[in-house]
Amino acid sequence: MAEAEVDAQASPQVRFGQELRRSRRARRWSQAETAKRLGYSGAHISYVENGKRSPTRALAVKADEVFESGQRFYELWRRFSRAALLEGFAEFADAEARCRRLRTVGLIIVPGLFQTPAYARALAQSAVRRGTITPAEADERTDYLSLRQEILTQKTPPMIHAVIEEGVLLRPIGGPQVMAEQLRHLEELAQRPYITMQVAPFAIGENLSFTLPVVLLNLPDQTVVGYAESTARGHLERSRTTVAGWERDYDQMLVEAPPQAASQAMIRRARKELQS
Repeated sequence: MAEAEVDAQASPQVRFGQELRRSRRARRWSQAETAKRLGYSGAHISYVENGKRSPTRALAVKADEVFESGQRFYELWRRFSRAALLEGFAEFADAEARCRRLRTVGLIIVPGLFQTPAYARALAQSAVRRGTITPAEADERTDYLSLRQEILTQKTPPMIHAVIEEGVLLRPIGGPQVMAEQLRHLEELAQRPYITMQVAPFAIGENLSFTLPVVLLNLPDQTVVGYAESTARGHLERSRTTVAGWERDYDQMLVEAPPQAASQAMIRRARKELQS
């Protein structure tokens, strides 16, 4: 393979580096000159070109600007980011970005779309300490979460309904300050006209319909798909029978959970207890 070519079979990280090298050589730029234009050290660019250092979103955006390449590097970065995600998650994320309605069940932790950067970093850093992911993968996960959350601010966001189990409000992820900020963020999100949030209290007992987090997505073609995760992988469920069962369980949970006003009071009370 010629050095200027990009290997379509290579990993997303290697492909990013190959494209960076091809682009700078097409401009007849040295690594040092390229590094100066991008705002990085020559060593950093060398490592990225050789697939030894992970590309970041900031580098991808700057490279597209410097090389006037549209979103070429940004798209390569997105592919790399998805490769570091839980198996099956990238397929879900594609569907999530297109959905018209989203229903989610939050168990253990706050659903990703609602997480603050500090809360998300605390979770990622915990995974690094356990040896589950690398520091670079932690950075990419938090960057990718920021990308997913853009659907909350787009011109026509999907209608979103979330049921969050009470334990999520009381588990101090990242410590009291980070958690208080996260709870305040939930309060603010619940004020948006397209977001409805309910809390499933402990008193719901065995009537809590789900033991794993589940997301239901209404797509533009009127189909409904579901997504669930284990610790090892995620799965996008398309079986109409299975998804219809999840929808029934979700609707039953709405009957058991307090309405939005009472649920917001629970979130506010949890935040004030942290700050007292």
